[in-house]
Amino acid sequence: MRKILPMKRNKSVLALSLLLTLSGGCSAGSSEASASADALSYPLEAVELIAPSGSGSGYDLTSRAISDCLADNALVPVPVPVTNIPGEGGGIALKYLDSRKGSGNVLAVFSPPLCLIHLIGNTELNYSDNTTPIARLITDYGCFAVTNDSPYEDLNDVMDALREDPSSLRIGGTSAVGSMDHLQFLNAAKAAGITELDQIQYIGYEDGSVLAQLIGGRVDVVSGGISDVLSLAENRSIRVLAITAAERVGSGIMHDMPTCREQGIDAVFYNWRGIFGPQDMPEEALAYWEDTLQKMSETDEWKEICNRYGWEITYLNHEDFVSFLDTVNSEYEEMLQDILPVLQNEMDTASASASTS
Repeated sequence: MRKILPMKRNKSVLALSLLLTLSGGCSAGSSEASASADALSYPLEAVELIAPSGSGSGYDLTSRAISDCLADNALVPVPVPVTNIPGEGGGIALKYLDSRKGSGNVLAVFSPPLCLIHLIGNTELNYSDNTTPIARLITDYGCFAVTNDSPYEDLNDVMDALREDPSSLRIGGTSAVGSMDHLQFLNAAKAAGITELDQIQYIGYEDGSVLAQLIGGRVDVVSGGISDVLSLAENRSIRVLAITAAERVGSGIMHDMPTCREQGIDAVFYNWRGIFGPQDMPEEALAYWEDTLQKMSETDEWKEICNRYGWEITYLNHEDFVSFLDTVNSEYEEMLQDILPVLQNEMDTASASASTS
């Protein structure tokens, strides 16, 4: 057996020690480089964008406008396909997002119903514990519309009819019973002095067919968003009686739409829309979308889209969006104090009817 001299042994030990030191340094450096590469390479695959309603709704329109704008301006290197998941006032979409905890490849558009369906007890899931708020993008406004041949010329005509008989009209919306379109109408009715709110008939068409129901005579008034009804308002198939903004918005036919306040009904309701990721979304994904969505908000295409639909660009980053949600959630809770018993009664009635049908 070959004898190893002490000097060579010492050199070998030193060489081994140096090798371990260098490899340790390289390992740390490799780790950092790998993390950096991951951040730079995200996203590597398609990112699904969830619209919590059927086609043709405000959610759907917003989602597809985002997807198109991102692609048209080469802001993302991967497709951002839109998936419609209607049901339970956005509750089914929220469940889906919650099932994708930790994922960086799914986003969702949400608005006030995200808070409302939790506050009225329809779901235990909420924005704070079960999502990652990324950015607020726009503010839209609610509206109340009728067919062009409707006998109701303004919102006060509708309220007069309800005052005489609260069950005389059928109100339709794109959201479920107890969610946003229902709430914004009850809020206006309460402001108009209607006391028997529990007798007002509301039907939710989450498949996006509410305007077809209006044209077909199955509902008398639509409670929705301005962008939901704009195309039919432009071709004069329907008339918008009032919007829920504090003052008139947009231009052209939009600017012709009067506010509730102009008609002596002090009802204002803001329909913000924002982008959310799942709970525990990777930090690099959150940072990427926060930055990308801000860039999108500054493009000429996005500004033109928002002008077309009467949306106000109200971008907020992740941190400010979380603070905003905390504030409006408290405001909704206060708003619901008087209306919640009415909503709960209607939801119980609707549930009982469904179970016997």
